[in-house]
Amino acid sequence: MNPIPRTVLLLLVLFGVSSVGRADQKTKTLDVYWIDSEGGGSTLIVTPANESILIDTGNPGGRDSGRIVNAAKAAGLTKIDHVLITHYHIDHFGGAAEVAQQVAFSTIYQRAIPDHDPDGRPQSAFPIQIKPYREIGSARVALAPGVTIPLQSAAGAPKLELRCLAADQKFVAPSAGQARVKNPLTGKTEAKPADPSDNANSAVFLLSFGGFRFFDGGDLTWNLEEKLVCPHNLVGIVDVYQTNHHGLEVSNNPVLVQSMEPTVVVMNNGPRKGGQPGAFAAIKSAKSVQARYQVHKSFNVPAAENVADEFIANFEDLRGPEAAKCGANLIKMSVAPDAKSYTISIPATGHSKTYQTKATRG
Repeated sequence: MNPIPRTVLLLLVLFGVSSVGRADQKTKTLDVYWIDSEGGGSTLIVTPANESILIDTGNPGGRDSGRIVNAAKAAGLTKIDHVLITHYHIDHFGGAAEVAQQVAFSTIYQRAIPDHDPDGRPQSAFPIQIKPYREIGSARVALAPGVTIPLQSAAGAPKLELRCLAADQKFVAPSAGQARVKNPLTGKTEAKPADPSDNANSAVFLLSFGGFRFFDGGDLTWNLEEKLVCPHNLVGIVDVYQTNHHGLEVSNNPVLVQSMEPTVVVMNNGPRKGGQPGAFAAIKSAKSVQARYQVHKSFNVPAAENVADEFIANFEDLRGPEAAKCGANLIKMSVAPDAKSYTISIPATGHSKTYQTKATRG
């Protein structure tokens, strides 16, 4: 694969996102942007009514917040309506204050902010790190299982819903249909040692648009992932799965992946964060998966374990301050106005492929 100069890549990204953003206002697609925060969390959603949601905000330091702001502005946004913070690790909340200084937040949805380091580290810098986030002047709403983010519906568009399924290791009750069926995969994997970190407390979201389903579980870990789908599958069947925890193998329990039966999997990994062998194996164990995408090529596995180059947005192996020089190509998804199909693209490389929404739901 011949490398494209970084300046050209940046222009392609900005042109691709802005062009698609303008088209979306006419065609009323539902768009999801996986922004490169080098293995952090930052997923931007723009609805058919041009309402915006940002799930997590990457790291502090200007790099990730700059990438988020560029994507938001290129998509035509002047504010972000709903900001959802899955958990209190700095690669998920750290960029929030920096983004808010440039693109205003209307409402932040959050779990209770802990007074001390959520992982119990006595010498942690958490109290200093969380201070800018605490001081953002936006309205705050408490996240809990069952909370639904109030979203506008575009005229004539399918029903749109974004619902919290789990938070603080608590889960929504199964629906009547879910309660009648015991997941046959219950007990098929061994538990791992209990996770004492805030990853286990991650808020988990299901985005529904007509018959389309997208799952974002933050950094939820192995044992809690199983509880989410066993003994009853509280998620149901999805079209697109954003890998939990950037594709780390302490997450991505194969029971979760197999139970959700995704068609497409998007891994929001960095070159050396996430993208571990166990996660790749779990994804491959799900026979439903037709395509896998990676924000970065993973250098944590043999080269052949990565997907084909056309499904990878970034290839550099840059570390520390050098990571700021990465092309920072994003992955984009557009769900059709009738929600019957969706297109995954990498604007910087020209890749684009369309998939059909699943006809039936669990």
